[in-house]
Amino acid sequence: MFVVGVGPGSPKYLTEAVKDAIHKSVYIIGYEYTLTTIEDIIDFEWQKVYKINMKNQEEVFQNVYHQMKEGDYCTVPFTGDANFSESEVVDRLIELFGDGNVEIIPGISSIQVAAAKAKIPLDKSQIITFHVTGDIEEKKLELIKAIIDGKSVILLPRPWPRDPSKNFMQSDIAFFLKINHINTSNLRVWIFEHLTKDNKETVFKGSVNQLEGRQFSDLSVMVIDQVKRHTYLQFD
Repeated sequence: MFVVGVGPGSPKYLTEAVKDAIHKSVYIIGYEYTLTTIEDIIDFEWQKVYKINMKNQEEVFQNVYHQMKEGDYCTVPFTGDANFSESEVVDRLIELFGDGNVEIIPGISSIQVAAAKAKIPLDKSQIITFHVTGDIEEKKLELIKAIIDGKSVILLPRPWPRDPSKNFMQSDIAFFLKINHINTSNLRVWIFEHLTKDNKETVFKGSVNQLEGRQFSDLSVMVIDQVKRHTYLQFD
């Protein structure tokens, strides 16, 4: 079982290691958006492709597990990097297929691309994902602390189409910070939508208070920019 990251959306961000895993796999299991990123390198004549969602994924994983023979390979692709925001699914695959039978191949995350575009160093930023199904209250506190501490923050918001009350999107974040006494009018922000997708990528740059009431794509990354630049000339 190969668990792989296929990048933010453009096939240009596929690594050779991920391509090799896909080429040798009899079974490929993925979400619809993720499969579109790799469809040009899938051989539909002999590879068995399964499209999954949150409702049917367990059934499909079980089905493929029981179909696989000795020497068969299966690839489960994830958008971005399989090590980021996908732990609940990855942990289940390790549980089902066995730790020794699962290889994780990293990919380029939208977090990395957003950081590069905003020129925000990852090693000086707080990285937070709200793109989880569990409780996010502690993550909200991490967000507030990072801003108070003067850190830049790179985050994935939480869309929840089936229950909008669980959304924590850009507008929700802006209101949340304001009611927690953060001056959002002076807080610089970038919103990147559909990163790396030709003709679809958009960029918003402004202040956090301008996000109130605005809607952005589920496929978006938010960067709160508090970077203070230091060059090596400033150090002895």
